[in-house]
Parts: sequence; C-alpha cells; structure tokens
Amino acid sequence: MSAIVTKRSSGSGPAGVSCRIGARGVSRSFGTVRANVDVTLQVRPSTIHAVVGENGAGKSTLMRMLYGLDFPDQGSIIVNDEPVSLASPREAIARGIGLVQQELAIIPELTLLENLVLGDEPKSGVRIDWKKAAARAAELSASVGVNIEWGANAAHTSIAVQQQVEILRLVYRGADVLILDEPTAVLAPAQADELLRLLSSLRDAGRTVIFISHKLDEVIGVADYITVLRSGRTVAENVRGEIDRDGLAALIIGDSDLPITTVSHGIPGDVVLVAAGLSANDDRGIRRVENVGFRVRAGEILGIAAVAGNGQEELAELLIGVRRAATGAIRVGERNVERAGVRARRRSGIAYVSADRKHEGLALGLSLRDNVIATPGISTLASAGWLRKSAVMTRVRDILTRAAVRFGSAADLASSLSGGNQQRLVIGRETASRPLVLIASQPTRGVDVRGISYIHELLRQARDNGAAIVLFSEELDELRELSDRVLVMHRGRVAGELPAGASRAEIGQLMLGDSDESG
Repeated sequence: MSAIVTKRSSGSGPAGVSCRIGARGVSRSFGTVRANVDVTLQVRPSTIHAVVGENGAGKSTLMRMLYGLDFPDQGSIIVNDEPVSLASPREAIARGIGLVQQELAIIPELTLLENLVLGDEPKSGVRIDWKKAAARAAELSASVGVNIEWGANAAHTSIAVQQQVEILRLVYRGADVLILDEPTAVLAPAQADELLRLLSSLRDAGRTVIFISHKLDEVIGVADYITVLRSGRTVAENVRGEIDRDGLAALIIGDSDLPITTVSHGIPGDVVLVAAGLSANDDRGIRRVENVGFRVRAGEILGIAAVAGNGQEELAELLIGVRRAATGAIRVGERNVERAGVRARRRSGIAYVSADRKHEGLALGLSLRDNVIATPGISTLASAGWLRKSAVMTRVRDILTRAAVRFGSAADLASSLSGGNQQRLVIGRETASRPLVLIASQPTRGVDVRGISYIHELLRQARDNGAAIVLFSEELDELRELSDRVLVMHRGRVAGELPAGASRAEIGQLMLGDSDESG
C-alpha cells in the first residue's frame, strides 16, 4: 500500500502519544437533561474505536464536543494527551479532526472530483489546476484500495460512493482523526463491507477512526476498541475479542430486559392494497419509480428492499399521496385512491410512518399530547366541536404506554424525546387506530437495540390486528425477520420477489442488480 500524500495538520499525533483524542471527566447538560456525566474516552492513535449505546445515551453530544460543535460544562477534551479547548470545527480541523455526519454534504450538481477539492482546490497561478487535482484524487483513492470514477457527476453515483468521497475529502484536507456517525446506516451489505474495509485501510495507513453504530455485528467485526455509554455515562471499554454481540447488547441496555418477542409470520387474509404500474419522478424530474406493482393482504407484511436512492423513498411517498404518480393505480379495499390527497388516503385507512420523523412524522415544537392526537380519528375525542380533556389524556396515556415511550409529562415538547422514543411515539400513534394499511418507511433507522425490539413488536401487533403492512427498510435482518415476502427494487424497478426464508446474500444481490446470481 502506498503512502497517502495529503497536507498534514498541526494535530497529527506525535510518537509516544497514548490518546490521540478523547475526553476526561466530561459532563454536559441541557436544562435539566444530563446528556453526558463524567464521561471518559481514550482513543488511541491508528485504531478504530466504536462508541455504542442506546438512543439518548450521549453519543452524539460527545462527538459534537470532540469536533468543536459543543462545549463541556465540566471536564476536558483531550488531544495528543493534552487538555484542549476546541472553540469551533475550524479549530478541530486545524488539529486534524474531521467529522462525517449522517446527512452527507455532497453537492449533486458537481463531479466527485469537484466535491473532493471544493474550497481547497490546487492552483496554477489564479486558475484551478484540475490535472493536479485529478492526480491527487487518483493517488488518494488508490492508496486505500478504492476505485472511484472521479469525473462522474455526484447525482448519478450511489450513496456508498458519495460516502467514500466524504471520508476521503477529510483525508485530502489533512485530517488523521475521522469521526463517523452511523456510516453504514443506509448501505447494502456488500457496500457496508466495502466501507468497513476502507476504514481498516485508513487505520493501517495511520489514521484514527471513531464511529457510532447500532449495528453490533459490524462493531464486533471491525473495532479495535469499543466504549459503551449508558444514560450519559461511560460504563465499559472493551478490546477486540473480549466481548461478543450478546455481551455488548447486555452492556448497552443494562439491567432492564428487552421486550419478549416471538418470531412469527402473519396469517394473510383478503387482498387490501393493490399497486399497479406505478411510475413517478423525483423533485428534479428524474424517473425514480418505473412500472412497480404488488398486492398486500390483510395480516401480511410485504418487505421492500433497496439500496438508498433506488426509488423506495418515492414509492412510499406515492402510496401515502405525498408524491403524485406519473402512471399507475392504487387501490385500498374497493376504493381507488391514486388521485386522492394525503388526508383522504388516511381517512380511507392508510397509516404512515415516515422515514423522516423529525420533519414529517412529528411536529417537534408541539407537545407530546398534540402529536399523539394528530390523526384522522381526532373527532372521536370531541363533543360539540370541543376536545374532551379527559378523553384526550386517556388516549395519550394509552398510546405512550403501549409504545413504551419514556417521557416526563404529556405537555413536554416532542423535541425533548430521544430519537428512539420519537419513533415509538409515531408508530404507536399510527397503529393505535388499527389501520387497513400501514406504510412503514425505515422504522428503525438510527434506533438502538431496545427501541428496535419495541418497534418490531408494534409492527407484529399491527399485522396480527389485520393491517396490510408495506415495510421499507435498508436493514436486511429486519426484513428477513418481519416480512412474509420481500420485494427487491433496483434503479426504480422491481428486481425480484423472494420468500420469507431468503438469505441476506440473495436479497443483497438483487439490491445491487445482480439478478443472474440471485437464483
């Protein structure tokens, strides 16, 4: 492997350093909420260090402080064994620390090369030296064993490639500490494996990697060290090989038990949802869904598998009415709804769990009470046009309790909940009215192991209550565990349909368009 030739930051770890970056006795509170309490973290140079914990355990707050986006109330951030004050991301970058968040900062209208060097272009006089930029990009990608078509327009590349470019952009700018937040959350298994190999190559080339993940098998497989946070505190650090998946899950959840679930499949009834010949464009007019059709019966879960960007998001929007179909028909029961709006579709019996809970699933600036009762069934809580307070509070308590949402008061803002509790609220609300059809899009994205168990049980209960469920998920194990059938999409089309017992490899091959090998 050739050396990676980039600018070197002032923070690159000197020889003999035991902690390239970390925290010592760090605490951070937001009002009465204690996000971090006396946290200690030691990330050694040239290692991959995973930070795991439940939603609300304090992982993201800690990473924000390591990158200068937030500041500790007590304690110190450590860089090269010394306490430092990181006043801003600019200062963190100057010390060789970079952050890749879940929302990628790739500009789709630019090429991958333009995205790589944006803001730090090599110059020849006053002009950008694109020949030198291309040579640097080729050397950079070759040095870590990835093949990137740098001249490709970013809009026409996969999420996996864009994520590789995001990571290499930090290395190009001289970062030797890379902080990654859920880097494999939206990748197919083969893509996730490739990304993890990239992280290993970066470590072997002398870089230091910190990554947050809820995918415990990946953590066990790639991390040299694992730090577990629980309720804002550091509860354990383990070295590779010291702990297995079950032991790690036990450290994450503590003494409390996961909900008891029984893996089972539905007993399908009559056909409730029919989609025929559906096609649609994205917001830029590009065709994203092409001639998709399927049927779902009452008491059945149809899984939809696809790599991010292959039309599944647009298909979910088509079904609930957020996006208009260019062609095709949608029938719920005996009623055609393809021309109906969102409100009419919800009144016809369609419930919807959006992949974007913060902007579509919830009104974060409103109370838990208001979010819970925001359904077509709100009229049942009213008398003479006025909401009955006792009926409202009974409904709110019932739904929040059934969904195991941890909260203080029904008057608390939805924004006060952790991501996992926000998602349980949404699913609890959408399934409470026993819908005919449930569209569930990425229901466990970014949710911890406990939250996933609760959400899976809520989906099974909705199925057993007779709902026809369309489950969009990029988690293959989730699809295999919950689905009665799996429909796989590739480039907006149906690539194939597989039975419940299909393997990860079979589903993954179809997701990548490799239908010949899928059998």
